[in-house]
Formats: sequence, structure tokens, C-alpha cells
Amino acid sequence: MDDSFATQIKVMFAGLNRQSASDAFPRTGALASLLSPRVDKSSEAIALSPKELTLFATAAVEMWLRALHSFLISTSLTEASPIWASVSGYYASHYTIRGLAHLLGVFQLYKKRCILRLEAQGKYLICRIEKKGANDREHAFYWRYVSGHPSFAKDPFLYPNREDIPESDGSHRNKANYVDHIDRFPVFRPLSFTAMSDRIERIAGMAFSDVPVPNADRFPDIDNVQIVAYHRIVKFRQCVDDVLGEDNRFWRVHRKPSWCPDVMKFNVTEPVYLALYGQRM
Repeated sequence: MDDSFATQIKVMFAGLNRQSASDAFPRTGALASLLSPRVDKSSEAIALSPKELTLFATAAVEMWLRALHSFLISTSLTEASPIWASVSGYYASHYTIRGLAHLLGVFQLYKKRCILRLEAQGKYLICRIEKKGANDREHAFYWRYVSGHPSFAKDPFLYPNREDIPESDGSHRNKANYVDHIDRFPVFRPLSFTAMSDRIERIAGMAFSDVPVPNADRFPDIDNVQIVAYHRIVKFRQCVDDVLGEDNRFWRVHRKPSWCPDVMKFNVTEPVYLALYGQRM
């Protein structure tokens, strides 16, 4: 992680250390509501106060929590619904990557068709306004931006989200969502906590030599969907831990939410990925 990124995380989270973590999340859509009217009044950049910058931090963490919740849903549905295990597993990845993009200070305003990027200007951070391009659809843009950033460019689990080849997260998700006659309807059984726990332990401890990219031609490729989602969730958590540790009261509470089962330990076992995430065996 480069120094400027670490400094930006510290600045975004600083204001959250001075209030109760349980009350720190703002109302729904707070960041978009803050930025939208200012975009109308400016063509180049927006100045943000320290308090307003915390909305990038809370947006990032809320996206990560959304990813974690989606991953738990996916593992719970592995046997009950291959289709929804695939879709929720994909969104566990997408929400994590969007959360990383918000940590990097990037946010799309869909209705305004623009992209906002935090940028250092002296000792301060300003929000630069850019037009949204034809190839900047949300999923493609956030995945491309994160995978191309110097802090993540060498991470094998963070790569562009393509839809033009079968071996990709996007193509696998599209097959689950849009292709006719999938016909994957096992006998439905009530969801089991034990089955979910066993599944998470299996995913966390699974060994592989290369990053197992989901493949639409092998649908439902649930193992690979869940493996990459899990590693991305761990990556986000480790990224914030590396900068803040447990000193920030907001992150200290939300890095392991009360609704998350104990079986979710956020660990990896492969030596190459232990080194990548700075974890110890």
C-alpha cells in the first residue's frame, strides 16, 4: 500500500474516532445526497470538510458489510439454490471491490453521470469531478479502477470484470441472471447453520495453485465464486487493519459485526496468500 493511500484512509476515518461507532452510519444515500447538488454548481472540483470526508469511510465499510452478509447468504444457499448461491456470491465480490474503490476515494453518481475522485491538494483532500464514459458502467468501472491502482495491481484476486469471455465473474453472474433454461432446482431444504459453517471452513482452508476464476461454461461454478469472494472480503479487512489496527473505534466495532458468526475468522491458509495479506499462520 502506498503512503498516500494509507494517509487518505487515516484522514477519512479520523472523524469517526470521536463518536459512538453504533451511531456513526448516516442515513441511506448520504454520500450521493451530499455530492449531487454540489456537482450541479461546480464543473471541476468540490471542497469537502473533515466531517464530510467520513462519508467515504462509512460508505466503504457499509459496502464491505454488505459483501460479508452476501457471502454468508451464498454459503447458506450452496446446496439449496445453486442459482442464488452464484448471484449472492458474485455480489459478495462486487460489494467488496466497490468498498475498496470508496476507500481509494472514488464514487460514481449514477443520475449525474459523473465520477468523483478524492485528490490531495496540499494538506487537504478535494473531490475532482469527471464525466462518466461509455465504458464506465458501475461494475466494470469499479473493478477496473481497483485492479489498476498501484496498491492492488499485484493482487491476483483483483482483476477487471469482463463479460466477453466465459472465465470471468461477470459472465458467470450473467448466466445465472439472464440465460434461459438453466434448470437448476434441487429439492429445497431448510437452511442449516451447520452446513453454512462447514462450507465457510472449507472455503477458507481450500488449497489451489492459481486464482480460481469463476467460469460460465462450468456453471454453477459455486466453489470458485465463493473462493474469490472470500479472499476479497479478507483483503478489504486486512487493508483497513494495516492502517488503523484496532485504534479507530468505528472500525474496531465493525471489523467483526455482531451478526457475523464466529466461524467467519477472516483467515487464509495458503502460504502465498498469507504473505499477500500480511497474516501469520
